[in-house]
Amino acid sequence: MSSAPGADAAPGSNPLPTPTAKRRTFSSLKIRNYRLFALGAVISNTGTWMSRIAQDWLVLSLTGSSTAVGITTALQFLPMLLFGLYGGVIADRYPKRKLLLLTQSTMGVLGLALAALTLSGQVQVWHVYAIAFLLGMVTVVDNPTRQSFVMEMVGPQDVRNAVSLNSANFQTARLVGPAVAGVLISAVGSGWAFLFNGLSFGAPLIGLMLMRPSELHEVERTPRGKGQLREGLRYVAGQPELIWPIVLVGFIGTFGFNFPIWLSAFAHRVYHAGASTYGMFNTAMAVGSVIGALLAARRATTRMRLLLGAALSFGVLEMVAAISPSLWLFVALLVVIGMFGITVNTTANSSVQLATDPVMRGRVMSLFMMVFVGGTPLGGPLVGWITDTFGARAGFVTGGLVSAGAALLIAVVLLKSARLRVRVDLRGRRVRFAEREPRERECRSVVAGVGSPPTESADAFSHPPTRPLP
Repeated sequence: MSSAPGADAAPGSNPLPTPTAKRRTFSSLKIRNYRLFALGAVISNTGTWMSRIAQDWLVLSLTGSSTAVGITTALQFLPMLLFGLYGGVIADRYPKRKLLLLTQSTMGVLGLALAALTLSGQVQVWHVYAIAFLLGMVTVVDNPTRQSFVMEMVGPQDVRNAVSLNSANFQTARLVGPAVAGVLISAVGSGWAFLFNGLSFGAPLIGLMLMRPSELHEVERTPRGKGQLREGLRYVAGQPELIWPIVLVGFIGTFGFNFPIWLSAFAHRVYHAGASTYGMFNTAMAVGSVIGALLAARRATTRMRLLLGAALSFGVLEMVAAISPSLWLFVALLVVIGMFGITVNTTANSSVQLATDPVMRGRVMSLFMMVFVGGTPLGGPLVGWITDTFGARAGFVTGGLVSAGAALLIAVVLLKSARLRVRVDLRGRRVRFAEREPRERECRSVVAGVGSPPTESADAFSHPPTRPLP
């Protein structure tokens, strides 16, 4: 298995993408176990997106309240906020393939339960709340297990590529799911979308059962013991190259990714349309997300400046979309927002995985997902209240303002920590980061990564792996 260019670069080096890297967009699919995983995931993800659209529209139809949509989203992610780190401990302790068989089965049963309630005409908003919370409880274990299982399937050489392809997979399903759900809801109601979702979990279950355990990359499991949760937190606290991506996605996940609230409100109140328009909005974001994920799959390196630049652009574009005067301009902006949103997600995810020791990966990824999606119970109701009180445009502006502000603040902190100054090269048409004053070459730079000496090019926002890969 050939390694990705730059994957084994020495700390502080600045490997550049090569022509070989550009041909590796789908390199992870050469691995049989990952092919099975990806095929099952695209079917299940299509059902998940259909269910998400149907769930948001059902709650809005039952209550007429964007706050209620926010509460539903919050309940689904509240368990991640409360118990997310414990899910990481479980993921590190038990075989991940067996855990996924259990979690995916449970999620399928919950999807079928919601379908039965809706198709029978007995569904009430508290039923949706309860099932959303139970799904969140299962996700506490499923999410860090699934994230860290990627490394076991493809190994460290292809983990960047596989993370990006997972995002492309998820967003490809987003192209189909919302469109089908919009038509299905308008024609026969939400219940059939929930039914398809419940049945779709059969695909990943079959894929997991057909995998060859002997071809998985062996990872040392953490034995049962006391203090493992605190050990994980101490580990992250001592690694700046983990802290800053996690802090950034925490802000963006809490305030910038509340699209169920905003897009349903824009469809219902700003453009006075129905479920099909809401589905079109989600499809537009998915188009951009697929493009962004495939571009990410071609990259051989992970750069902090890319993460910060994408986060800043994401926030600014949200603010621009919020004041869009026309429907079609709004749709076009959603495509670009999807591109930058998925760039933030995949760049942060792969950089955190590559900078983490294998025995800690489940706990670190659980913290990553906890702050990324677990902040929704805090941000969702607040953003929903702003949307209900001041309008959909004000709610969208709020999310974009916080996202852009977080990116700028972290960039300023990192620049000051590394004693860098921004230098604009007009002839080369690029922005570079140069040292303010001479320093010891052994100085630790939190921008380039702990233990990474400044490079000769002063490109301190390059973020290669900061320790030898397993």
